[in-house]
Amino acid sequence: MRAAAATPGYKAGDPDAVTAYYRIHFKPALVRPDDYEKVIARLRASFTNEGVLKARAIEDRLMEDTWLSPGYDLLPGLKTLNIPTLVIFGDRDFIPAAWAATPIARTMPKARMVTFKACGHFAYLECPGPVHKVINEFFRQGSIAPPPAAWR
Repeated sequence: MRAAAATPGYKAGDPDAVTAYYRIHFKPALVRPDDYEKVIARLRASFTNEGVLKARAIEDRLMEDTWLSPGYDLLPGLKTLNIPTLVIFGDRDFIPAAWAATPIARTMPKARMVTFKACGHFAYLECPGPVHKVINEFFRQGSIAPPPAAWR
């Protein structure tokens, strides 16, 4: 990734160079190769030089204001959100549940976490039927029943 990010094309926001970078970046994020190719194709279709550079500026600002700020901690603020919340997680996400999804779900008073089997970071793309079903149930009831064992 560092080598791809160091190229002049990537630095200038060239859509093909950025796509090459994301091919590396998102490879571990998806379980099935067909889903991976769909994500890459969707990303590439929306890339323009101007759009890439604007998105980078926004991302850089968000990083400065959050993760790179001394003492930044998302969890205390989440404790105050007393609303039904659905946390969706794929059991093959490249970000371990213990680093993000689980602490978020445990911190929010009315959160429920659903983990989908054989799904990576983009569970809504990789397991659309089960994800839609859980989301629809969540909105119908304001919360959700435990998911079937087949999804866990």
